[in-house]
Amino acid sequence: MKVLVINAGSSSLKYQLIDMEGERLLAKGLCERIGIDGKFTYKPQVEGKEKQDAVDYAMPSHVEAIQAVLNALADPKNGVVASMDEIGAVGHRVVHGGKAFTESCLIDGEKIEAIKKNFPLAPLHNPANLLGIEACQKAMPGKPQVAVFDTAFHMTMPAAAYTYAIPYEYYEKDDVRRYGFHGTSHRYVSSRCIELLGKPEHSRIISCHLGNGSSLAAVQDGKSVDTSMGLGPLAGVPMGTRCGDIDATILEYLMNRYGWDMKEMMNVLNKKSGVLGVSGVSSDFRDLESAAAEGNERARLALDKFSYEVKKLVGAYAAAMGGVDAIVFTAGVGENAPTTRAAICQGLEYMGVKLCETRNSERADEHLISTDDSPVKVFVIATNEELMIARDTKAIVEG
Repeated sequence: MKVLVINAGSSSLKYQLIDMEGERLLAKGLCERIGIDGKFTYKPQVEGKEKQDAVDYAMPSHVEAIQAVLNALADPKNGVVASMDEIGAVGHRVVHGGKAFTESCLIDGEKIEAIKKNFPLAPLHNPANLLGIEACQKAMPGKPQVAVFDTAFHMTMPAAAYTYAIPYEYYEKDDVRRYGFHGTSHRYVSSRCIELLGKPEHSRIISCHLGNGSSLAAVQDGKSVDTSMGLGPLAGVPMGTRCGDIDATILEYLMNRYGWDMKEMMNVLNKKSGVLGVSGVSSDFRDLESAAAEGNERARLALDKFSYEVKKLVGAYAAAMGGVDAIVFTAGVGENAPTTRAAICQGLEYMGVKLCETRNSERADEHLISTDDSPVKVFVIATNEELMIARDTKAIVEG
């Protein structure tokens, strides 16, 4: 079976086509500026096929974007399938599943209504995800569609981990609880880590998905038992532009001081905070490392703050699980920033972390970066959310 994986945003659409026989990537790309001027990128992964790099393409809506993808995939000259009949199903990333979705599911009318009910929990993401679903249904009528939720992996958390210490009625009536995100990524890298450890049972893994958006997850015996993001993706460690955990009193203080409403306050917390807010330089960790090397103290502070908060959570999750067998780094920063990984691991020797400087400086999609005698293994594992979505899609469609 060939599975088309779709990750739709409000004005963008990422896609991959994966041949599940051998799990081989056939093509990938991006539709940008949907509803504006339209930019289309197509990158076939088959020898002899030419790519299209950000060419102008009229995409008034996601329907035209999906059609552009399908046209490219089946193009007589540079396509990777002979016709749309070769695509067996479509898998969609959906950010928030709320309490309704504890696992991936086949999409039907009832499921679409349930996804709509979660719009208030993810107003920027779920409506865009649904646009992608509806566009595929229109462009590929009758083709099975599967929804894979970022939050689903974390629905195994115990009540003590997901409950907020506010009046319980807000959980019962309004679904206010910790949900967590990046679940598809945490599920992929933790499952790979279990395979590398050779411990299918009784494994305690701390998964660190570190990038412009960052979250950690405590994964015990393959199940998420805690995670750093909450009702929304603002909580946890500082990120590129998001603040992470802060004292709620700050909101009241600043709103009163500057006369802001909640929309203005949330804009500050979501788009002007994190390492960008601390450094005043950039939300890109590569820019921060360059600035810090040149003596910029605030850039150094931003990097130190980030590493410190990640390290604290590693310690907390080790306590929650009664120990840890492995720590995994993934995503843009986790996979590509050895200095940040070293800063996080520094001081964790007491709990059995022995980082190998040589291994940590090397680059590979999947490798051990701790010493051979380190009681706690430390891995870098490149995440592959699209493959995880494709696997779920294949499994559900094939029953």
